[in-house]
Amino acid sequence: MRLSRLVPRTIRGQITFVIVAALLTVIIAGRALERWAKSDGGAPNMETITERVNAVAELLKFSTPQERDAILANAGRAGWKLSLQPASVSTRFTGSPEVGGIAASIVEWLFPTDGATPPIGGWRTFLDGERVIALEIDNTTLLVLSGIPDAILTSATVSQGAYYIVAVIVLVLFFFLFAIKAITEPIRRISQAANEADIANGSQIFKERGSVEIVALARALNGMRNRIRIMVESRTRMLRGIGHDLRTPLTRLRLRTERLDEGPLREALLSDVVRIDRLLAESLNYLRDDYAIEPMQKADLVSILQTVCAEFSDIGFQVRYAGPDRMIVHCKPLAMMRAITNLCDNGVKFADHVTVRLSETKAGYEITVSDDGPGIPSDLRARVLEPFFKVDQARVEGKAGFGLGLSIVADIVQAHHGLMELSDTKPRGLTVTIAAPKTLALAA
Repeated sequence: MRLSRLVPRTIRGQITFVIVAALLTVIIAGRALERWAKSDGGAPNMETITERVNAVAELLKFSTPQERDAILANAGRAGWKLSLQPASVSTRFTGSPEVGGIAASIVEWLFPTDGATPPIGGWRTFLDGERVIALEIDNTTLLVLSGIPDAILTSATVSQGAYYIVAVIVLVLFFFLFAIKAITEPIRRISQAANEADIANGSQIFKERGSVEIVALARALNGMRNRIRIMVESRTRMLRGIGHDLRTPLTRLRLRTERLDEGPLREALLSDVVRIDRLLAESLNYLRDDYAIEPMQKADLVSILQTVCAEFSDIGFQVRYAGPDRMIVHCKPLAMMRAITNLCDNGVKFADHVTVRLSETKAGYEITVSDDGPGIPSDLRARVLEPFFKVDQARVEGKAGFGLGLSIVADIVQAHHGLMELSDTKPRGLTVTIAAPKTLALAA
C-alpha cells in the first residue's frame, strides 16, 4: 500500500495527520536523544548529588568529632571533596557570572527542578570561584561539597530538554513541509495561473490537483473564468452585431445627405455622419480580439518599432526611433505593432514631436513613447485607460478620438504580462512606459 493513500485528502485531515505523526516522532526521537545525552552528555545530576550530600549531613549531625573525621575521610577516599566550614562562610558565596547567570536563569525557568530542596545559596553557588553545594549541619557548621563541574545543563535539563528540542524541530519541520506542499505551493500555482490567464483561451488554466479544498477552489475558479469568458464573448458578439447593423442605415443616411443642396445644414449632417462612422469604426476596432488569439512568437522588437515610426514619418509626422539595432523577444508582433501605433497616433494628434525609445532591463525590456504635447493631469492618468474616457483639457478640436486607444494598449500590455505607466515629459508632454519580460510561453 502506498503511503500517499494513508494521507487524508482534506486539509483538516492532513493537519490532524501531521500532528499525530509529529507526536509519535517526538516520543521516539526524544527517548533516543535523552538516552544519548545521559550516556555521553556528562551533565551532572544535581538532585541526586544533593540528596547524597544531605544523607552525609544527616550522619554528621549525630556524630562525634572523631566520627565526623572518619566519615569525611571515607568520603574523600570515594572521590567526594567534602569539608566542614563555619556558617559565616555563606557570606562569601557568590552566584554565576553575569552572562552565565542569565543563561542559567533561562535554563532553570525553562526546565525547573521539581521535588528537590535547593541547597544553601541555590543550585548554582560559588565559593572562591569554585562551584559548591552547601548544607547545614547545625547553627554554626556547614557541609560543603566542592569539585562540581560548572555546567549550566544538568541531567534534569538534558532529560526534559531532549523532548523540548525534538518537539520544536519536528513540529516546525512537519508544519513547514505541510504548509509548502498542501497550502503555499497550490496557492502560488493558482495565483501564477491567474496572472498569466488569457480570457480568450478556452482551455483549463487552474490545475485541479491537491487537497479537496484546493481542488474545489481550482474548479470554482475554472468555472468562474468560463462564465466570464462566455459573458464577454456574448457582449462582444452583441456589440459587433449592433455596429455592423448600424453601418447600413448610416451609409444610406450619408448618401441621402450628400444629395442635399450645399449649405450649413448639409455640412452639419455630414459631419455628424462622419463622426458616428468613426465611433463605430473605433468601437469595432476595440472589440477585435486579434491580440488575444494571436500566438506568442520570437520577433525582432526593433524592427516592429522602426516600422511604426517609418509609417508615421512617411506621411509627414515627426516620429523617430531611439534604441538598439536588434532585440529578439517573445511577443505578439501584430498586437505590439497595434499598441505602439495607437500611442504614436495619440501623440501626433496633440504634439509636434514623438520619440519611441527601446532599452533592455534586468527583467526584460522597456518601451517609452514620449511627446511634447499638453500631457495628461496626474489625477486622470488611471482613468484614461478606461474605454471611452476622454480628457477634455488635452483635446484639440477635430483631432480627438473616442477614448479607446489607450484602453487597447493597456489590454495588449496585459496580454504580454507587462506594466504600463503614464508620466510627465520634461519640460512638457506625456511619456507612456511599457515594461515587459523578454521571455513568455510561446503557447500563450
